Amino acid sequence: MSHEPHEVLITEDPAEFLALSEEHLAADPVLTTVVSTVTHRVLAQLERGVPTPPHPRWWAVVRDGAGAVAGVAMRTAPFAPHPLFVLPMPDDAAVALARAVHARGEHLGGANGTLPAARVVAEEAARLQGGAATIWEHTRLFELGELVEPMPVPGGMRRATPADTDVCLAWFQAFAADAAEQAGRTEGEGHEEYFTREDMVERIDAGRVWLWEVAGEPVHLTGFNAPSFGVARVGPVYTPKEHRGRGYASAGVAEVSRRLLDEGARVCLFTDQANPTSNRIYQALGYRPVADMANLVVG
Repeated sequence: MSHEPHEVLITEDPAEFLALSEEHLAADPVLTTVVSTVTHRVLAQLERGVPTPPHPRWWAVVRDGAGAVAGVAMRTAPFAPHPLFVLPMPDDAAVALARAVHARGEHLGGANGTLPAARVVAEEAARLQGGAATIWEHTRLFELGELVEPMPVPGGMRRATPADTDVCLAWFQAFAADAAEQAGRTEGEGHEEYFTREDMVERIDAGRVWLWEVAGEPVHLTGFNAPSFGVARVGPVYTPKEHRGRGYASAGVAEVSRRLLDEGARVCLFTDQANPTSNRIYQALGYRPVADMANLVVG
């Protein structure tokens, strides 16, 4: 660990954060995809007059002793315990970040993001709070190289419409629970409240939710986030249990990925490392690992 002092600037203004960190985010837009897309989405919501939520919502820029950006993070998750999302930074920068959060009087119940920075933040927060940090979920970030076409399956992909709002919302809400079950976890973070009707309407209106349909019946959903710094992130990807094992996920992800590539975007997605099925499917389509990440709980 170096011992250069680090300065932590925390702002609730996404425009200010982007002004300070845009060059840093754009330098590795696949690795920074979550922070970039969330920040741009919040900025667009503010411009439309969407009210500020009651949960913590801020961004952090950590500078080194020379004033250069050493790393960034954000606390924007609308689901409890409102974990911090941490991008790569030196260990001492991560420690400074955890101390800055503690100095704000905020209890940090979790930290997600790139290893080892997310773990260092969580462990320092746990030390300050008198608790312990444990990894709840190991995730992996993938980027699509050359798309490998999957085996053809019946049906076809279509853009979700407002008439599909209820089924899409139900499937988004089921996604987190089913993903945890497939990975052998029975408890942990619940993301259901993140997927609200307002959020779903916004996503459908923007054309970011697609359905695979067979004989007029939706059997699979693939969503994606709008490109930020030229990178689009696929997800969530959900197939109800009764339709699994038939190739719909491969077909749906391939179709959405192809459309994004055709629009000139680089394409990435996250997997749960404990779910061998999704990892196998995506790698067969041409997705290649970029970075290992984790979601940690601070108790």
